[in-house]
Amino acid sequence: MSERVNVKVLLVVGDQAEIVADVPAEERTEPVRYAAAEIAEAVGLTVQDLPGLRLTADVCDDDRLSGWHLA
Repeated sequence: MSERVNVKVLLVVGDQAEIVADVPAEERTEPVRYAAAEIAEAVGLTVQDLPGLRLTADVCDDDRLSGWHLA
């Protein structure tokens, strides 16, 4: 069974959303980019609505995130 984590969308650059762990800024690691359209479709919003959103996601075996949901 995969682990579910809280994340935040920092911003959208081109067709990519920059995602970080939803923790205090001093505890964050570097942002990781994911397809913004895929995330927007999963949560039922537009790509323009993503920056600043708090989401949950599943951590896959390769440490990539999937299964996006609004937090």
